[in-house]
Amino acid sequence: MLHPKQYRGSEVVVIGLARSGVAVALQFHKYGAKVVVNDQKERILCTEADSLEEQGVTVICGSHPERIIHEHVRLVVKNPGIPYSNPLVMKAIQLGIEVVTEVEVAGFLSTSPIIGITGSNGKTTTTTLVQLILERSGQGAILAGNIGRALTEVALSAAPEDWLVTELSSFQLKGTAQFHPRIACLLNLYETHLDYHGTMEDYASSKAKIFKNQTKADYAIINWDDPYCRSLVATIKSQVIPFSARERLHTGVYIRNEMIVYTLSGNGNVDSSDEQSLMPIVELKLKGAHNLENALAAAAIALVAGADRESIRFILATFQGVEHRLEFIREYKGIFFYNDSKATNPVATIKSIEAFNNQPIILLCGGLDRGSDYMELLPVWRSSIKGVIVFGQTRTKLLELAQLAGIEHCYLIDTDDASIAIKSAVEVSVQMAEEGDVVLLSTACASWDMFPSYEVRGRMFKDSVHTL
Repeated sequence: MLHPKQYRGSEVVVIGLARSGVAVALQFHKYGAKVVVNDQKERILCTEADSLEEQGVTVICGSHPERIIHEHVRLVVKNPGIPYSNPLVMKAIQLGIEVVTEVEVAGFLSTSPIIGITGSNGKTTTTTLVQLILERSGQGAILAGNIGRALTEVALSAAPEDWLVTELSSFQLKGTAQFHPRIACLLNLYETHLDYHGTMEDYASSKAKIFKNQTKADYAIINWDDPYCRSLVATIKSQVIPFSARERLHTGVYIRNEMIVYTLSGNGNVDSSDEQSLMPIVELKLKGAHNLENALAAAAIALVAGADRESIRFILATFQGVEHRLEFIREYKGIFFYNDSKATNPVATIKSIEAFNNQPIILLCGGLDRGSDYMELLPVWRSSIKGVIVFGQTRTKLLELAQLAGIEHCYLIDTDDASIAIKSAVEVSVQMAEEGDVVLLSTACASWDMFPSYEVRGRMFKDSVHTL
């Protein structure tokens, strides 16, 4: 696409009235484009519609009428969650109309450097860590993207010296062509979201777009322990800074003698000397192998962004985690309850289970059925799970898996009512658990079968636990 200023007098269609859609619509309208915003929700649920119309933006709610896409439309900006199989999107592509997501627009508008963080798991934790570290080190750092504010909104208000610390999904990155983060990080890549992308190749190539427009003046932070991430090194034009929990690296952030250390000689931002120590890994507040990787990634990003070592150490030693990601809720009758609703794929759930080091777990899981057989869960279920409580569209499939794993205590919540399902699961978990056990909501599935989001699912779980 072109800079939004160059769409003056042209027709621009924005599909999706989420916060990013509103920000994009207002910006194109400001530059003189003829903007049409469309959302399939009923008008009464489109709370932003009246305000947009008062400012001269056309808003159509309640359906996706194909007539709004025609040969005179110059650009379509779609909500990242809207699939490319959507009839409006398909029609736009057939007519040769460019289809982008909001982060592509934001990239043109930003005068501030962007830190882009993506991966199948760990994005929110890593993004939050980076923002806190930079803020503590005295730099301007604003959360944006999937957490915080819409990137377009932030891009227009941030100071040129501020870092825009941005969590990015594959859905957002797929709709980019010229998006250019100063620092780009790929944490890992696992098979997920194939209902949206269709193939693993499309999912992987969407993630890899985060590096596409970088130059030698930029930085690429990659997980050296992930085979796919490592395979990208030969294609990346920017300065590659790897991190590893398994290998000593010539350049990068890694573990040596139970210490987090780094060697980043000559990058212009940190000491151009040999190996430097950050902190013992035992001092990390976040537990689990996956959170060690997140900490290494955050340290690498923060170092090349100019953060000081004390700030990195302090945040890594004190940060207790983000909501819905291995979030401790309470102890009740000697049972420990954790909310991991953000674990929306099997790999995330496996990593969460492993973080408890074989402590007995009663697992609450289930949700949207994306067609997976969930067999990758089988080994860790056999070794670490004491009981399983299943709900949602995948409940029968996951119950069969639990029985195959030889788990003695299994229970199926047979309802499609979200509130009843969660409340019942918590009540059953108390009956199933013994003193010293962990009750873990780590669903391995997206929430959209019964809940509007994983956040709502997690908060309903917390509410039920707090009312025991």
